[in-house]
Amino acid sequence: MAVDAKSVKELREKTGAGMLDCKKALEEANGDMAKAIEVLREKGLAAAANKAGRVATEGVVESYIHAGGRIGVLVEINSETDFVAKNEQFKEFARDVAMHIAAMSPRYVRREEVPQEEIEKEKEILKAQALNEGKPEKIVEKMVEGRIGKYYEEFCLLEQAFVKDPDKTIEQLLKEKISTIGENISIRRFVRYELGEGLEKKVDNFVEEVMSQVNK
Repeated sequence: MAVDAKSVKELREKTGAGMLDCKKALEEANGDMAKAIEVLREKGLAAAANKAGRVATEGVVESYIHAGGRIGVLVEINSETDFVAKNEQFKEFARDVAMHIAAMSPRYVRREEVPQEEIEKEKEILKAQALNEGKPEKIVEKMVEGRIGKYYEEFCLLEQAFVKDPDKTIEQLLKEKISTIGENISIRRFVRYELGEGLEKKVDNFVEEVMSQVNK
């Protein structure tokens, strides 16, 4: 069933789980708030949200170098304890995130990091596009907000579809690891270098190339 934004927001406030997780839980629970909370708890997502408030200052700086040395990534992923930082599941998660960044080239970790002036500029472009498509001006603002959501999905790491499993986002993958490992994990920052970046060169499909390395 379709769920309204107000219910999704209320469930998020009650559990701290992600918006998409809350929406899916409400759909699964046919709009029943109490049942939706149970759904999130069963999946470990509500518990993960509680753990996410704890300070994480340990962790690793993971690297990924694409075959041939054309792309390099460094990503800092934090945990609460050094013990967890040495956990194989944690290290595998860090490697997956570094590989994903190499393939999908996000610009930011989360939407809050996107400069407001960048968002305003993008809104202007999207508004002009919608008007040029002949859309009625009274619905253009709603269309722009929807398309800005797509902008975040394209450029914010946590909102991107995980390259190895497009049915889940990086944020969902992160919450799964928090729930499984039992303490807070945070993707703090990353840097991605691409050979010849900014110079004119042929276009390569790095997603396919990175995945070819993963699947070997």
